[in-house]
Order: sequence, then structure tokens, then C-alpha cells
Amino acid sequence: MFKQALTIALAFIGVIVGAGFASGQEAMQFFVAFGEKGFWGVALGSALMMITGIAILQLASYFQATEHTAVFDKISGPITSRILDWSTLATLFSIGFVMFAGGGSNVSQQFHGVPLWVGATIMLVLVLLCGLLDVDRVTNVIGAITPFIIIFIVVAVGYTLVTADVDMAALNAYTVENVSTTLPNWWLAALNYTGLNVMCAVSMSIVIGGNFLNNRAVGIGGIVGGIIYLILLILLVGSLFVAAPEVNGEDLPVLALITNIHPVLGYLMSLAIFGMIFNTAVSMFYAIGKRLTRKQPRRFYPVYAVACLIGFALSFIGFQSLVSNVYPILGYLGLLMIVVMVFNWTTKREKISVEGKRRARAHFLVKRRLDPRYRFTKKNERDLRKLAAASTMETQEFIDAIAEEIHEDLEKDSEIDYDRTDPSPSVTYVTHTKPEVPGGAPKQRDLDFGEEGGD
Repeated sequence: MFKQALTIALAFIGVIVGAGFASGQEAMQFFVAFGEKGFWGVALGSALMMITGIAILQLASYFQATEHTAVFDKISGPITSRILDWSTLATLFSIGFVMFAGGGSNVSQQFHGVPLWVGATIMLVLVLLCGLLDVDRVTNVIGAITPFIIIFIVVAVGYTLVTADVDMAALNAYTVENVSTTLPNWWLAALNYTGLNVMCAVSMSIVIGGNFLNNRAVGIGGIVGGIIYLILLILLVGSLFVAAPEVNGEDLPVLALITNIHPVLGYLMSLAIFGMIFNTAVSMFYAIGKRLTRKQPRRFYPVYAVACLIGFALSFIGFQSLVSNVYPILGYLGLLMIVVMVFNWTTKREKISVEGKRRARAHFLVKRRLDPRYRFTKKNERDLRKLAAASTMETQEFIDAIAEEIHEDLEKDSEIDYDRTDPSPSVTYVTHTKPEVPGGAPKQRDLDFGEEGGD
């Protein structure tokens, strides 16, 4: 379970810790601009982000959502749901085309003289290719890139904090007077920043959370992700605060920070930031495609590709300008999302807990049913049928989803291979022993609890 939770946490952080975070531009405008008070904003924003992240992931798992309206429609009225839906789509698209701008700025800043369109075009090609993957592989791609940016940020900020000659009073005065922001005060900036991240992450987080049945693992993933987020944000804001006189005014302050340490590290960091920009771009456009084609899934890739191309065209407005003017608006929309998500998660926590225990018990029973090494009694079958009927999911969907998870686990077993067929309306799992196992006669067990008969 912990491995599953860690996968969820890394994917969740990969969605949140995107281009603005990895570049440092958001940290400068939302926290460093307020001097020492910005650190209170870090604490406020991180706590709110952790709570909201757990709420989103667990609600998505509870409803087994494949796109964000599957959750919105069940936790809010039609008007509120429509507002959240269109606000989310606007955010996904806005963040998406800002990412193309970020890709162009990243390459242009590190490789002097390279036009902005080169980096943006490379980003477009990579995002278009990634859209051909399914949600499991996209989640793995996002989670796989995340550790690299974490390592770079920790190294960079650690070195900066250790070697910097810190004069807090002077730095406080400099940041307040010279670092530009469109927000009026530290606490509103912290709330706005968290709202922005929630709007940025909610759709893909729902896709990620809905891909897992285990509510407990999803919740732990949200907690671990929230802790990582807090640590990274404290380190990032702290390092940019002490280095503000050197990096203020750059499109990508973190890249400038690391380049000042050593040029070679700057090139490596440029690649890492590009990876995080890619993470965020894929998350945004993948979620848009899923939402717009929820009733026609076969049209996903054409819609995904068109959205990417339109975003690419709009990206040439400029990265820093887009962050300053677009992000605060999206942040205010995000505050409504936070209220709706956290309120509904709080009121449904008991139901979520009960459903989680129900799925855990069913997981145990289905594993006994599918694995020929264990005895599966008539009482077990009746218990499983009751669990399936009581679940928030449709009976066959409930069984199929659990069986799918167990099938993957059992295939890793060193003694038994599991081949699967899926004849409608029931799901049949055919199991057979490997040749080296004594008594290797093929066995077959049908898994179909949609009807009361069959005892």
C-alpha cells in the first residue's frame, strides 16, 4: 500500500509543482514580494493545500471518477457544478498555454540567442506524443520526472541558504520595495496561490485518484504529497528570498540561481525545469481532453491535439506577463473550488471510510476467489455479493475494478501465471500453474456476482 501511496504522492506533486514552482516565478510574486511575511504565507498555503489535496484525491477514489465532472456533479448543485466545470477548463487551458511560453523562456534564457519558439515547439511535440499514452502511463511519466526536480531544488536552495550572507533587514526591505506583485498582502497572496494550484491540479488529480480503489492509500498519498509540498515551498521561497538581489527580474529565477552556482548545474537544471514544464503541460491538456470527450472517448486525441495547437499559438504573449496577469484571476476561482471540495469531503468522511473498509474486505475475498491456492466458501461468496451490492459503485463495475487490481498483483507471483479473458456480461479469470509446479492442470474460476444464483 505504501508503494501505491508514494506513486500517488509523486504524481500529485508532479501536477502541482509545475513550471511556475520549478522556475521560481510564482514564488517570487506570491511570497518573496512580501518579504519576511511571505513565510507566514508559505505555512498558510501549505496547510490548506494538504487538506484540499486529500479531499480531492479521496473524493475521486470514492466516486471512481475518470474526469472532473464525475465528482463535481455529485457534490454540488447544477449551477455550482457548471461554474466549477467551466472554471476548471479555463484554468487548464490557461495554465497549458503558459507552459508552452515557459518552455520557450527556459531554453532561451539558458541557451542565449535561441528564439523563444524553439523551446515552445519542442514542448509541443513532446506533449503531443505523450497524449498517445493511457492514464496509467501518463501518471507514471509525471511521477518519474518529479524526483529529479526535487533533488535539484533541494541542492540549489541548500547551497544558497548555507553560503549566503544573510542580512534579514536589508533583504526584507529590498524584496518589499523591488519584487513586483499584483497581490495586495501576504495572506491573500497565499490563499490565491493555493487556489491557483488547486485549479491547476484538480482535474488531473481527480483522474489520478479515480484510478485507485484504495481510499486509505489515496489519503496517505495526499498527506505525503502535502508534506513534500511544504518542504519544497519553504526551501524555494527561502533561497529566492536570500538571493533576490541577484535573480529578481529573470523569467526563471531558480534557473538563474543555479547557474550562478555553476554553469554546468545551470544546464542540468534547465533540463529539469523543462521536464516539470512538460509535466504540467501534459497534465493540463490531458485533463482537458478527458473532460471534453467524456461522452465520446474515441475522439480524445484529436481534441487533445487541437487544444495543444491553440495553446501553442497563444503562448507567445510572454511567460512573466502571463504569470502576473492570468494566475491571480485563476487563484480567486480556485478559492471557490477549495470551499466546495473540503466541505463535501468533510461531510462525506464517514461514508468514504465505510466504503474504503468495504473495498478492502472485497479485495481480500476476490483474491481468495481468483487464487486457486486458497479455499473460497459459499459464505465468502455471499459476503462478497453483499459488499458489491452495498458499494457506491455498480455491482459489476465494483467486482471488475477489484479483480483488475488483484490480477496485476497475482501476475507478479513467482509460482502462478494468470491469463485473463473478459466475456460480457461476466468477467472470467482463467488461472493455470507454471510447468515447474506439480499438479499443473489448468483451473478456471468464474467471477460473476451480479445475480443471486450460483451458490
